[in-house]
Amino acid sequence: MQRKYPQRSKKMAESRSKTGGVTVNGAPVLKPETKIDPEKDVVALQGKQLFYSSFVGLMFHKPAGCVTATQDRCQKTVMDYIDHPRKKDVFPVGRLDLDTEGLLFLINDGDLSHRMLSPRHHVPKTYEAQIAGEVTKEDVQAFEEGVDIGEKKKTLPAQLEILEVNAGETPTSQIRLTICEGKFHQVKRMFEAVGVTVVYLKRLSMGSLKLDETLATGDSRALTQEELECLKES
Repeated sequence: MQRKYPQRSKKMAESRSKTGGVTVNGAPVLKPETKIDPEKDVVALQGKQLFYSSFVGLMFHKPAGCVTATQDRCQKTVMDYIDHPRKKDVFPVGRLDLDTEGLLFLINDGDLSHRMLSPRHHVPKTYEAQIAGEVTKEDVQAFEEGVDIGEKKKTLPAQLEILEVNAGETPTSQIRLTICEGKFHQVKRMFEAVGVTVVYLKRLSMGSLKLDETLATGDSRALTQEELECLKES
């Protein structure tokens, strides 16, 4: 179930201020139109101090079947799942393919987004995938050395872990992969280069931040202060 955020209507704000429930620097505010400086003034509601942050950061568990975009004429977007008072301020950090699930961040800080996506910073991203075909130790070695996916340079070294292989007429493999790039369809192209096909893909982490296991597919929540610090460090 998608998390809901409380609605702060104009009528509610007017009612709270007229009853003296809102104070600024300890003094009751009776006029809703009173202007404040959020960087200097101390605002309290019913005695509890309120804090304003210009930064908005959300963790989203992206489902398959929606595009990573703020709007799209033909497809449902990740924004259709977001329920937040400042929804219009945020945008996705990077992209996940239409059929890919997992961790996605939405923030309102362009500089931070650029740093996370810059090829110079090599932010690691970890995925789990189901593969049609048998992934081998030779593939693990190939991924460590870099794979030719049809571009000028091979991919950067990637860490491939084989979790399970089911042999038979139609073998399948379960893997975990960590890459430090974000090329177009990179994970799928890397496996195609070694002769197998990705049939299911889910991102588990980005940098030092991991997908919240309690966050259901299609749900989002605000980043904690600790997660925010990790995001900036990443």
